[in-house]
Amino acid sequence: MPDEPKAQAPRVVLDASALLAYLQRERGYLLVDPVLAVAAMSAVNLSEILQKSAAAGVSTAGLEADLQAVGLRFYPFDTEDAACAAALWTSTRKLGLSLGDRACLALAKRLHLPAYTADRAWAAVQAPGIVVRTIR
Repeated sequence: MPDEPKAQAPRVVLDASALLAYLQRERGYLLVDPVLAVAAMSAVNLSEILQKSAAAGVSTAGLEADLQAVGLRFYPFDTEDAACAAALWTSTRKLGLSLGDRACLALAKRLHLPAYTADRAWAAVQAPGIVVRTIR
């Protein structure tokens, strides 16, 4: 029996906006495509994907499994992320970042990885240990 391929360690964290751009083939999706197999995402952002897809009339049955099959890893929103997301509120509220946005940034900080987003307002995020890459 051949060995199962080992999953690669994540190299980026995806915001819901970046994954939605990929799924809908919107501008910037070509920057997400090559990193999807080595991407991580907060369970909070998965919830956003499922909610927005359902609201658009897209079936979400099997979506999580399909994304995991291509390599995307989902991480729970833990107490460390909760504290980080809360601390980010002060410096990001003027940018309009939501809890989901801050959950993504918190995971990126925890994993020491860049956060990919389609939201250009994130380019102004200045927080220690957080690197943002916009796909548009």
